[in-house]
Amino acid sequence: MSEASGTEFDLVEACLQGNAAAQRKLYDKYKDAMFTLCYRIAGDFDLAADILQEAFIKVFRGLKGFRRESTLGAWIKTIVIRTAYQAVKKQKMFFEPIENVGENDVVEWGDFLQAEYLEKAINTLPDGYRVVFTMIEIEGYAHKEVAEMLGISVGTSKSQLFYAKKKLREILKNLV
Repeated sequence: MSEASGTEFDLVEACLQGNAAAQRKLYDKYKDAMFTLCYRIAGDFDLAADILQEAFIKVFRGLKGFRRESTLGAWIKTIVIRTAYQAVKKQKMFFEPIENVGENDVVEWGDFLQAEYLEKAINTLPDGYRVVFTMIEIEGYAHKEVAEMLGISVGTSKSQLFYAKKKLREILKNLV
């Protein structure tokens, strides 16, 4: 077992023993990255803060079920994504009804993107586009994983990503 794995294991064990300092350490270690993820999915700072709080409650309640099949960070990220998706879904998130997109349908990005413009553009996307775009392009999930997590088909995931990129290109042309 590597040193990082041992440290991670020790942190989990201390949290399970009710050690408040260990719980704070775990929260502090992941809160910034997970808040960013919440914000990217929700598109709203207040909602993202609520999602983060709810997700960490789930993390601490479910820590005894952490099977160490992945890293602790990946396990927490999955909980955060599912919690964020459910929160956005309660806000009446919807997936745009669109035709299937083929494997060769690709929207190319130019070299002109700046993070500030991209972040603004992502936040203006319809919920379904924003969630799928964030999970695939930012978080690196595969269409199959996104489909399973969100309860949609792989085709819907692909079409949402295609149209998200297309919409982003239109938005960015107006921002730049």
